[in-house]
Amino acid sequence: MQMQIKIQRWLFSLLIIGALFVGGCGSSPVANSTPTSNPASGENISLSPSPSPAAVAASSQFSNLPRLQGKATVVMTVKGAPITIELDGTNAPITAGNFVDLVQKGVYDGLVFHRVVREPQPFVVQGGDPQGKDPKFPTARLGTGGFIDPKTSAERRIPLEIKAKGAANPTYSQTLEEARVKEKPVLVHSRGAVAMARSQSPDSASSQFYFTLTDVPFLDGSYAVFGYVKQGMDVIDKIEAGDRIERATVTQGLENFKPVQ
Repeated sequence: MQMQIKIQRWLFSLLIIGALFVGGCGSSPVANSTPTSNPASGENISLSPSPSPAAVAASSQFSNLPRLQGKATVVMTVKGAPITIELDGTNAPITAGNFVDLVQKGVYDGLVFHRVVREPQPFVVQGGDPQGKDPKFPTARLGTGGFIDPKTSAERRIPLEIKAKGAANPTYSQTLEEARVKEKPVLVHSRGAVAMARSQSPDSASSQFYFTLTDVPFLDGSYAVFGYVKQGMDVIDKIEAGDRIERATVTQGLENFKPVQ
């Protein structure tokens, strides 16, 4: 019986992870296919006094991406109710910076939550596909899009960015397992975590994100958490597929945001 339960849990985990990948692929990240990320160069990574070669390389490779150096607060309104999110640019500077940049650009205003997984047990609420702004866009295709940068006419993708406990800098473009890092991430998938969805490629995340409805430790080290819900989990618990983000606004910490020059 115990072995049967373990197998059922293993199969459920595989099913859920598959649902996290960005659907249709190629485009954005998500809980749909939960985070997808691609290295979208660009972010001034805070380096330690004696930066490692990997940190220097990452700083250069992603120098064209916005970043957040410190904390910031975003308030997202859904069904007329606020959801307060604290972003952690100290431990996820590129990922949090990308999110702030998209909020500032109004990318999330009007977008739909296309994936909500509560059965057979609570998992995630995912949104952020820009294609969802068009009410005529086929629902079945939501979860495949990302932010198209008007400057390049191409989808902006960001690298998988996960900082392990005790590390001076994040690990980029690899899961912690692939990088053979045994320590747990600083930012874990506890209830209320906000993370980027992506396709199978580690550097395929763009604009799709997800809220975790419960602790989801098996995602730790594989998807980039960049903040936590501080108020409004009761609102998230009531979100249904098809509900829209009415508005998202940066209310604190904008002075820590470093846009692409």
